[in-house]
Amino acid sequence: MCLTHTEDHNQFLHDYRSLSALSESTHSSSINIRPLRYFEDVAAAVSEAREKLQDVLRETWTNISLAVTEVDVLLSQPEPKTRADFLRYSRGITMDPNTAQKHLLLSDGNRKVTRMREDQSYSSHPDRFTTHQQVLSAESLTGRCYLEVEWRGGAVRVAVAYKTISRAHGFENNDKSWALECATNMYTFFHNSVRTPVSGPQSSRIGVYLDHSAGVLSFYSVSETMTLLHRVQTTFTQPLYAGVYLNWKVGDTAEFIKVK
Repeated sequence: MCLTHTEDHNQFLHDYRSLSALSESTHSSSINIRPLRYFEDVAAAVSEAREKLQDVLRETWTNISLAVTEVDVLLSQPEPKTRADFLRYSRGITMDPNTAQKHLLLSDGNRKVTRMREDQSYSSHPDRFTTHQQVLSAESLTGRCYLEVEWRGGAVRVAVAYKTISRAHGFENNDKSWALECATNMYTFFHNSVRTPVSGPQSSRIGVYLDHSAGVLSFYSVSETMTLLHRVQTTFTQPLYAGVYLNWKVGDTAEFIKVK
């Protein structure tokens, strides 16, 4: 029976209060409580996603800023001209014992190498040169860097090379190394089996300057002044490592100098 048709007004009021309480309870349960919990979950998920996105954008922006700064620095700095300019890019270089051919002895904190008659007691290693008396640096050369090699004896080859160079090849006969041979009264540059005679003042100290990103490699005769011996302009596709080759006579030495 419809409540509006009830003639007993007292009964009408009693029935309306019961119906109102039931309707309010049903409404509160079905609309207010369950959706509130659902939207709280959604809000939490959205907040977490926003925080993650902010972290990604912040990291990306930092990397972009650093890259732009590095490019600006490289573009704004001219190529060194004086020895003081070169020394700003000096690197502490040591030799990697795992690359040393067995007739080479490392000493002085692995900065000096000596050509020996007897095999040294090196363990087997896939990075070791097998047929040529060569050794690579432990440190890679990237960006701008400068180093000096002091040599004594019959001759030496001062080189830079990719670490992927064949361990059965010398610095002179492949396309993964660039080497300057220093001998008495003679310089020769080697790359990919091509020999290039080089003229310049004799010195027992050779400076090597590398600008990896610009593809510039330069060799200098160092004494009271620096004289450019040979300059290479190319594209380097991998990090480079400094190298030394001693294959003339027992007792020849070469050393990466601590320059300041």
